[in-house]
Amino acid sequence: MSEQQSTTESVLRIQTAKPEIPIDTPMRRWIMQWGTAVVGGVTAVGDLAMFTWQMFVWMFTRMPRRDTVLVNFYQVGVLSLPVVALTGSFIGMVLAVQSYYQFHTIGLETHLGVVINTSLVRELGPVLAATMLAGRVGGAMAAVLGTMRVTEQIDALTTMGADPIHYLVVPRFMACLLLIPALTIVADFMGIVGGYFYSVIILGIDRAAYLHHSREGVVAFDLFNGIFKSIFFGGVIAIISCYRGFNCQPGAEGVGKAATEAFVYSFVMILAIDLFLNIVLDWVYFSFYPEGTSLF
Repeated sequence: MSEQQSTTESVLRIQTAKPEIPIDTPMRRWIMQWGTAVVGGVTAVGDLAMFTWQMFVWMFTRMPRRDTVLVNFYQVGVLSLPVVALTGSFIGMVLAVQSYYQFHTIGLETHLGVVINTSLVRELGPVLAATMLAGRVGGAMAAVLGTMRVTEQIDALTTMGADPIHYLVVPRFMACLLLIPALTIVADFMGIVGGYFYSVIILGIDRAAYLHHSREGVVAFDLFNGIFKSIFFGGVIAIISCYRGFNCQPGAEGVGKAATEAFVYSFVMILAIDLFLNIVLDWVYFSFYPEGTSLF
């Protein structure tokens, strides 16, 4: 009786048992890939936040040496002037070329300076200066720090008792944060000069009317808007570039990948921050001055 009962129970267990799900299925692989990506993204954000926190702690507790700061100021600011000025000049002329015929068809070509100058001062000047800084300086920062990581120079600094973040990151962050407003002003100025040259000298627009409308259309808040945003651009470029250099993968391929990722991530963050700050600044401006009167 007991043997018959045990046999019956075994048959019932076999009949009611649920089929096992295969280990390797497309759904399982898809879930694992997304889970790995989410966990990796959260870990990277937390690691970047800790990296930024350590940098700010060092910057407000002990300033770096003067000679280290001046070298980075020269590399970030002085050496970036030619490419920023050249880029600003061509952008101003390109805006004049693209906008002239539309304004000419409605007889408003003398208002061309308003479009060129406002576009440069509010958006294109700071964004282009930040893009040039991310491409020329940010990629170089990631490559230099990545090479130091691969060749164990950063580990050597730690062994000698020097904090790598204080010695390597803080001077670069200060240089980008403090000098990008000056580079933005240079880009704005050269773009305005380029637009004026092409509009007045080449296209033959009346000089007095062009300058009058340009002066009336651009207010001081537009200039403040661009310079204020550029400070955030410079800070995020330095943080992302230095972080990617510090976390570089071994080998020459890892250094190149770190430099590429530094520029790509910096450029994406520049656009995202630009959108957010535009929304906030416009809301603040029109909250105080609903009719659009200048703040100054």
